[in-house]
Amino acid sequence: MQFRCAVLDDFQNVATAFGDWSPVSDRVEVVTFTEHFATEDELAEAIADFDFVVTLRERVPFPASLLNRLPRLKLLIAAGMRNSVIDYAAARANGVTVCGTQSSSTPPVELTWALLLGLARGLVQESGALRDGGPWQSTVGADLHGRRLGLLGLGRIGGLVARVGLAFGMEVTAWSQNLTKERAEEVGVHLAASKEELLADSDFVSVHLKLGDRTRGLLGAAEFALLKPTAYLVNTSRAAIVDQDALLAALHEGRIAGAGIDVFDVEPLPAGHPMRTAPRLLATPHLGYVSRANYERYYGQAVEDIQAYLAGEPVRILG
Repeated sequence: MQFRCAVLDDFQNVATAFGDWSPVSDRVEVVTFTEHFATEDELAEAIADFDFVVTLRERVPFPASLLNRLPRLKLLIAAGMRNSVIDYAAARANGVTVCGTQSSSTPPVELTWALLLGLARGLVQESGALRDGGPWQSTVGADLHGRRLGLLGLGRIGGLVARVGLAFGMEVTAWSQNLTKERAEEVGVHLAASKEELLADSDFVSVHLKLGDRTRGLLGAAEFALLKPTAYLVNTSRAAIVDQDALLAALHEGRIAGAGIDVFDVEPLPAGHPMRTAPRLLATPHLGYVSRANYERYYGQAVEDIQAYLAGEPVRILG
């Protein structure tokens, strides 16, 4: 029997290059979609005739309303081992097996520092001016050495970000609702007494928390009011942790020096979204997980998931 596999949001058109699909090529036809489907209706129509679907991270929700419209779907593969936008109960009810892939913490750590350094040294503004005949030097960089880096979250990614900050000679503090003194000492950072203390004392704040009921909207207008006007915020975690209206207001009113943002409330960002034109903002199109090694892992293990499913022994089952 011939199966059909849809690969969603293959923006760079690399899914078949970064994964070796030959082990399943005799049984599975692979079709990649390089454009994002903006509505559930468009997506349901596009993948109605597919048995397998590969989706990247948490960009595409799979609620019951969608899963109920995909009677042919048998296997849903999500990049990563955690996905909050799949209705697992609805998947089970529709006979859909959901599997994941491993994901590296390294790419988001590296992008966090790319954003932080880009903000601190005004790289986009200075590079643009140099290329476009603008002024020779128009900004004064913010130092890292001796400055305080405040981390909201000290898990796998936050811990790695902390070690880089220490290597730069920064004072690193961290806070989360469950963070212990032992974990902070293990990484070599100071445990802030409260979220408010961390925000008020930090020169750079970076978000590395999981999205949940306790972290949704964790940084709102009251929290932005605590930040120094010279402080920078970086978020490569989840957009909903930061109140987007409060962030935009802080940027437009100059209440913080700038922000480096890789995650948004709507992805891809619509053409007229206010984040596209906000001042003091260094923004990237959710590149945190986008690296060659990660893509090779995602698509390589997607093939493994398909092989295992076809053999009747699914692996890396989610939900």
